[in-house]
Amino acid sequence: MAEIDRNAVCVLIPTLNEAETIGDVIDGYNDAGYTNVFVIDGGSDDQTQEIASEHGARVVEQSGSGKGQAVREAFDLIDRPYVLMVDGDGTYRPEDADKMVEPLFSGDAKHVIGNRFADMRPGAMTRLNQVGNRLINWAYRLIHRRDHHDILSGYRAFTLRSAKRLDLQAEGFGIETEIAVECVREGIDTVEVPITYLPRPEGSETNLRPVRDGAVIIVTLYRLAKTNNPFFYFGSVGTLALLSGLAVASFVGYRWIEQGIAHEVLAVVATAGILLGMQLLTLAFLSDMVVSLHRDQRRRIERLEEKVEDDEEDSEWKH
Repeated sequence: MAEIDRNAVCVLIPTLNEAETIGDVIDGYNDAGYTNVFVIDGGSDDQTQEIASEHGARVVEQSGSGKGQAVREAFDLIDRPYVLMVDGDGTYRPEDADKMVEPLFSGDAKHVIGNRFADMRPGAMTRLNQVGNRLINWAYRLIHRRDHHDILSGYRAFTLRSAKRLDLQAEGFGIETEIAVECVREGIDTVEVPITYLPRPEGSETNLRPVRDGAVIIVTLYRLAKTNNPFFYFGSVGTLALLSGLAVASFVGYRWIEQGIAHEVLAVVATAGILLGMQLLTLAFLSDMVVSLHRDQRRRIERLEEKVEDDEEDSEWKH
């Protein structure tokens, strides 16, 4: 196991009305040796900010709204090379912190996701949320071709340098999904580690709206496929258009051959669908080739940049 410098880790906690739990969360990480705690608050109307300050955290109120905006803003304010991001609701254990950051220090990964399904305690997640999570994770594996099983986890660790490479746009709870997809697009090494997921303590309320937020996440997964997996993005629509055109063409052909009835308008619609489908499928193949070539070239450039930076650090150390 790699040696962990906990002083080099910033514990990032985005909050909104977490007065019931935030004090215990901060104390837990301080007791575990993670004393650099940064709370970025979304304008809580309870005592979240005051309690966080009293327990030794650095507190900043975000300039916008939503968890996604808070995370993006925090990246510009953090002064440590490693970040451990956790929710402020007390559902994640500080005891898992070392397990989360160890792959960063060992060099095995630059982004770590805590897999809640490895040890989910009774009552930690409703049946509806479990079904929604598994559906979203299945869609992620299908669309973005990575074998991750809990992309919605709020417990994450990453290097600040890799985080700043991500082009993040999500405002709300879609931020976890966007981070996972952006890591794929940027070729950032990502691993999952098993963690324990606890029920929310009594008195605390969730800010998550399962149906609405779940729909937003599904749309986000598909939207991000345009630049990460264009074969699926264009190919799915192209296949639907092609099959629809062929179905209408079959109907038109059947009516003409068997009954002698012509459907000129439907014939035009069928032709348009078939042509559109073939064009989109061609675009899907070409786009996928371009993205693959671009990704390979970017990785070569990044390896060269990392080598130059490492050489500069070695030179400074020798002098």
